[in-house]
Amino acid sequence: MDRRSFLATAALAAAGTATAQAARAAGAKTFVLVHGAWHGGWCWAKVAASLRARGHTVFTPTLTGLGERSHLLSKDITLDTFTTDIVNVLKFEELKDVILVGHSFAGPPITGAADRAGDRIKQLVYLDAAMLESGQSVFSLLPAELVAARRKAAQDTSGGLSIPAPPAASFGLSDPAQQAWLAAKLTPHPLGTYESPLTLKNKFGNGVPMVYVSCTDPAYAPLNASKEWTKKNGIKMVELKTGHDAMVLVPDKLTDLLDADSA
Repeated sequence: MDRRSFLATAALAAAGTATAQAARAAGAKTFVLVHGAWHGGWCWAKVAASLRARGHTVFTPTLTGLGERSHLLSKDITLDTFTTDIVNVLKFEELKDVILVGHSFAGPPITGAADRAGDRIKQLVYLDAAMLESGQSVFSLLPAELVAARRKAAQDTSGGLSIPAPPAASFGLSDPAQQAWLAAKLTPHPLGTYESPLTLKNKFGNGVPMVYVSCTDPAYAPLNASKEWTKKNGIKMVELKTGHDAMVLVPDKLTDLLDADSA
């Protein structure tokens, strides 16, 4: 190939790359992925990498007192603290049209964030998440025997400061290597966030479109009441055949679902 042909080929390749990048940019979305109890932003690593590879912007904040922020654990942490964590990400990163995803315990905080900053949110995605109405606490949804067990565990291990992490298998993981990886990263969860109520000034969701992703194999029993409430209130529900920690178990399938359902 002579120099002129080489330059022409290079120019065509560059043009093709630019066109592909422009196409990806045109469909680019902004995701904020929020973890559940005992977890941290680290649990989203594979999903975040896949979404970014598709041209999307992704934030994976860690809530106060957990993960790499576990040194901030205190009795002053409430559901309101978690809501503020999320709202501050939206505010200080100057985010708009956000697809806000909350896994498990993050359901109430993303509801709270929509109540305060609904104008910044395009869609709420509840990933096998707890659903609270204003005035309810997470403990108010759980069976009395489970509440008593968790309060006792908190008292026995930390004087009532935090709830120790359950076995990794309880999140739907059966592979020993995955269980060991998860168990090494889980941190105690602030008890106050289970006992404090969610306070909303507006109607649930504050007018933001919502979808609920229900993980069904195996189903996570503590969420039964939340799933029933979701159905009764006509919120769109889709099923994902995996265990509770979908971001660890099936990151590729979850990425596809988030990208497809977040229009």
